[in-house]
Amino acid sequence: MTTRALLVTSSILSENGQSNALANHFKTKTEAHDVVVTHRDVVANALPHLAIEELGAWQTPANERNADQQALAAHSDELLAELRASDVLVLAVPLYNLGIPSQLKAWFDRVLRAGETFRYTENGPQGLLEGKRAIILAARGGQYAGTELDSQTPHLKAMLGLMGISDVDVVFAEGLNMGDAQRDAALKEAFQAIDQLVETL
Repeated sequence: MTTRALLVTSSILSENGQSNALANHFKTKTEAHDVVVTHRDVVANALPHLAIEELGAWQTPANERNADQQALAAHSDELLAELRASDVLVLAVPLYNLGIPSQLKAWFDRVLRAGETFRYTENGPQGLLEGKRAIILAARGGQYAGTELDSQTPHLKAMLGLMGISDVDVVFAEGLNMGDAQRDAALKEAFQAIDQLVETL
């Protein structure tokens, strides 16, 4: 049975980015498996920051949107279609100033839509994408996992959880700017963890 994976990369360093190295390893590993990968690079295909005009387009019934609103809504609709079509969401994420890249935040702003990926109920928000799985490939220059400075991991899990995606694996490659030996060991360990996860897809 074919598994459909949506791979979202967000490094501003292109092929020199370590999170992209993790993403490329994932893609290479899946070639020997029945996995179809759709790649969305939110840096090469950057989205603008969310503005009121685009939000208003979403809130306007599709059959009542003018031409400008249709164009604005199309950004989010395309991303939502990619996400809905996937079985597994893979996020390759560098750590920038203790957070996620703003380009990735712009992507999340367009897939976290009330009525589309979650809804509000009298008991609080309910995710509408239950049954999907997510893998976070986290590349960091320092060592943050498990410390109070790692606000990125809880943030990502919370946004995924809002959509109903609670089955989340995280692969950390840390200390990548702490010397060649540390970098090489961290990448080797991360690649091995990715290999094991691909076997479960």
